[in-house]
Amino acid sequence: MISSISANFNLSEAVEKDKQLINEYLEKYLEIKFPNTIWESMRYTTLSAGKRIRAVLALESARACGGKLENVLPTACALEMLHAQSLIHDDLPCMDDDDYRRGVLSNHKVYGEATAVLAGDALLAYAPQVIIKHTPDSIDRNILLQVLDEFLHAAGPMGIVGGQIVDIQSENKKIDFETFNYILNNKTGELFKFALRAGVLLSNASKEKLDALTSYGQKIGYAFQIADDILDVVGSLQELGKTPGKDNESGKNTYVSVYGLEKAVQDLDKIILSAQNDLIDGNIESLLLKSIASYIVEKVR
Repeated sequence: MISSISANFNLSEAVEKDKQLINEYLEKYLEIKFPNTIWESMRYTTLSAGKRIRAVLALESARACGGKLENVLPTACALEMLHAQSLIHDDLPCMDDDDYRRGVLSNHKVYGEATAVLAGDALLAYAPQVIIKHTPDSIDRNILLQVLDEFLHAAGPMGIVGGQIVDIQSENKKIDFETFNYILNNKTGELFKFALRAGVLLSNASKEKLDALTSYGQKIGYAFQIADDILDVVGSLQELGKTPGKDNESGKNTYVSVYGLEKAVQDLDKIILSAQNDLIDGNIESLLLKSIASYIVEKVR
């Protein structure tokens, strides 16, 4: 049974407070410079009305480990830039070809395909610079190097890019569980896992907490993709912020298409329960992390 949350805790308020802080720093890091158009395009998607879930998870991971938010904020913002880059490229006609993202026109529909491609490239290159330049000098350089290495791992051919290419190559094909699992873990899961690990690493916390939050992050990322696959079937444009039913039209292998809607919902419950148990096993006290796990399940009900 998925753990209940204290009636005194308001997830929306807690997340909104972190989102405001993250947006404040994103505004600063993405201040428009010359050439204006590329910065405007970068800002358009990064600062659009997203959940900031990955960045929020990084901040809360640090809190749960007794860390300082200022040590993690640059990396949390870099995560949002990387996520925005993946969305910009994912929406392009040569990829998933979607005209809408987060309830507004996709980047390429506003700025054109060439600028959208370059904006994604720019975000991918600029995000690590934000980590390097803005992480406080008090952070051990070896830890910072590890964070950068893991960030780039999550961004590249062993992370998002690897998951995306296998996803594209698997369209309209029957694939085995190992391949399907690879897609989910890499296309979505790597950024969630990194978000949790970054908060621990930049707080110089114990291996016990790193192991627990790594496991939690992997499961939350996997669950998030299952929920997204479910919503693509049962959700609306307003709920998704993008065109529903696109996965089915594209012949994508999703948790629903592979296992069916009923099993997808059942497995989602199991994975979320396991993620919440990771918090207990790691002696991690965080109502926000516990609540976000429950929220992923509740949004598909």
